[in-house]
Amino acid sequence: MSSKMNNYVRKNLPAGLSKWGFILLGVGLVMAVIAYNNNPLRASFASLIGFMFLLSIGLGSLFLVALEYLAGATWSVPFIRIAEILSTLVIIAPILAIPVLLNMHDMYEWTNKAVVDASHALTQKKAYLDINFFYIRFVSIISLLGLFYYIFTKNSLKQDITGDQKLTTFNVKLSALFMPVFAIGLSLLAIDFMMSLEPKWFSTIYGVYYFAGSFWVAIALITLFAVNFNEKGLLGTGINKDHYYSLGALMFAFTAFWTYIAFSQFMLIWYANLPEETFWFIPRMTGGWGVISIGLIVTHFVVPFFMLIQRPSKTNPSRLKLVATMVLAFHIYDLYWLIYPTYSRIQSVKQNDASLISSPFFGWIEISYIILALGILLTVFSFVGKGKNLIPIGDPKLKRAMDFHL
Repeated sequence: MSSKMNNYVRKNLPAGLSKWGFILLGVGLVMAVIAYNNNPLRASFASLIGFMFLLSIGLGSLFLVALEYLAGATWSVPFIRIAEILSTLVIIAPILAIPVLLNMHDMYEWTNKAVVDASHALTQKKAYLDINFFYIRFVSIISLLGLFYYIFTKNSLKQDITGDQKLTTFNVKLSALFMPVFAIGLSLLAIDFMMSLEPKWFSTIYGVYYFAGSFWVAIALITLFAVNFNEKGLLGTGINKDHYYSLGALMFAFTAFWTYIAFSQFMLIWYANLPEETFWFIPRMTGGWGVISIGLIVTHFVVPFFMLIQRPSKTNPSRLKLVATMVLAFHIYDLYWLIYPTYSRIQSVKQNDASLISSPFFGWIEISYIILALGILLTVFSFVGKGKNLIPIGDPKLKRAMDFHL
């Protein structure tokens, strides 16, 4: 092991992490309960945003852990423990799915037998869009992913003590098995909880779209923690600007990748101009939702793309922290754009007001669940990361990782 890492001393996480985590968790929980009592349906939609936000961070982080093992990457080793801690969200995020599960009949029209029987399109999907099958898929996928998370992290932490390289070899083999499970599981979760809000619509690229956003936000959050921890001396010595550049380059790459996937989906549907496909985009292109859509292009692509396009910006700690923080907000924005037009449609039908279908709804109810999600995120990280090495000191690639230079 490098002499640089012989000087590594485990330190406590910043006190502000748990402090702000508990504050946001407490405030968010109180606001969320009030919101749910006030308007259960709207609160459930807001909770869905929080759920998919935390789940995306957990899934993206778990994917990075497996990818690092499979690729044999070295530069990323110092940051893998942060990713492992964030992966805990895969099993914690479902807490925010509870309001959704309690109000599925009002949120998902495919749970209404009369609606399904009256639609040829929904009748064809009846075998898949079954409430019991939905629960089975949800529990099975979370359980499987949770099992992979448990084994990955257990072996990694054990290796800190024993230094046994066979644990890395085992995790490499396990990663190969994980990848197809991850791809199918992530896609089904995205389809079940978000795409099926409009069950007559379909997209063969929806899972990839959610993956692009998930990995993007996970890398951003890992970058935010890594830069802050490194500045506080919590990651030992040896992390340099080339490590930062690699993190910044990944954020930049997935900014472009998300845009490519999003544009590809839109362009093909626009060009084909088939009513069964375009009806999903039309409300998002009119009225208030049209403005939201333009804003999504600016925030999710233009701003981070040009803030990271130059090489110096990818090695500048202040720039990386700023962009990473913005990415968290922009990802929530994206989830809002994906989910909430359905709530507008439901309100339009309930209130018999066609204009509401193009009217965004956003207020304290939505903010409540965003605060709650952030509180859960910080609290989970501070609790799971407490007493752990923030770098995998037993990893056989760590010496090369700390000596990494482009």
